Amino acid sequence: MLEISLPVTLAVLGAALLHAGWNALVKASRDKQLDTIAVAIGSGLVALLVAPWLPQPSVQSLPWLAASALVHILYFILLAGAYRWGELSYAYPVMRGGGPMIVALAGGLAFGEILATRQWASIALICAGILALAAGSHDRRATYFAVGNAAVIAAYTLIDAQGARVSGAPVSYTLWFFAVNGIVIGGMGLLQRGRELPAYYRRNWLLASLGGLFAVASYSIALWAMTRAPVALVAVLRETSVIFAALFGALFLGEKFTRRRLVATGAVLAGLVTLRL
Repeated sequence: MLEISLPVTLAVLGAALLHAGWNALVKASRDKQLDTIAVAIGSGLVALLVAPWLPQPSVQSLPWLAASALVHILYFILLAGAYRWGELSYAYPVMRGGGPMIVALAGGLAFGEILATRQWASIALICAGILALAAGSHDRRATYFAVGNAAVIAAYTLIDAQGARVSGAPVSYTLWFFAVNGIVIGGMGLLQRGRELPAYYRRNWLLASLGGLFAVASYSIALWAMTRAPVALVAVLRETSVIFAALFGALFLGEKFTRRRLVATGAVLAGLVTLRL
């Protein structure tokens, strides 16, 4: 049976904390689009500082790298839209909750990874808990953007899992992805917002760099883990970041951590325990 080790599990949970952190930074901003672009640029600069010093990914991984960069353009567009119209504690669970189930279903076809019944139960429990965090009445526009992004997240997870596996250097693969992505998203930002973008980045470069560092570290850990454990299990563990996002929303953004959200968090934790039994 395919398993995920305790060290890999703990590493992915750390990545989940980092991912929730940079999403909270974007949600807390006044201009969601500019901050999303700024974080993408910050990620690219962080990656460019480190990538040249590491072993380079194989040529076979380059098509996967290019495909991922293209898909991530849509990801950042939908991310900004979801946070423009919805709370972090709503939009984030919707975006992150649907993707792992799609990955689990497609993982068997793409990677030949057949999961045990217990693992399927754990994935279902975690995804149900994640989506339950988002229950309630919300702006339809936030829902449309978030649901669309759930499908995008599943797509780039499968693309990057394969790219990382054939690269021979998953961390370098991730860094070059962020470098390319930063250039593309930055270029799009200049076309859309013109001089606003460089002026905004100069004022907020420290926050953008911190968000970029969190994003790069989180995804590097996740892709490294996908070379050492089933993709579906890594994907669902990474999406436990919704628990951290709900806590950040309650502690720093004035969002309510209701009884329903507490129960949903319990379901996610129960799924994690079941996964490790």
